[in-house]
Amino acid sequence: MADRIRRVPYFVMNVANKPGEGAKVLDALKKAGINLLAFSGFPQPGRRAQLDFVPANPAAFLKVARKAKWKVSQRKIGFLVQGKDRVGACANFLGKLAAAKINVTAVDCVSAGAGRYGGIFWVKPRDVRRAARILRA
Repeated sequence: MADRIRRVPYFVMNVANKPGEGAKVLDALKKAGINLLAFSGFPQPGRRAQLDFVPANPAAFLKVARKAKWKVSQRKIGFLVQGKDRVGACANFLGKLAAAKINVTAVDCVSAGAGRYGGIFWVKPRDVRRAARILRA
């Protein structure tokens, strides 16, 4: 099975960097029936944290965000990768981007169990189209 790499819309939200903030947002999404293809959270300078959401249904996600009065970014583009877990799985697509001199700004890949892996990665907005062409995403 070949890797599946596709462009996905994502949204960024900044919250206080304190216990329970991410859980509170994720719980609201769960209660609203919002499925996430990927989620990432990490600290920012100055007691803030960044949450990145890759919703299966961006319009539904935005509707919930507006109702909750969350300040989320404009739609941005990332790449979702899924495939058969194997040695070097992430190295393959990262190597193609490196050969094209496209810098990956962030990447998260994990084993998903049952012989599969998944990941999310980002490139600069100016490189999205070229990266998509190289990776056939």
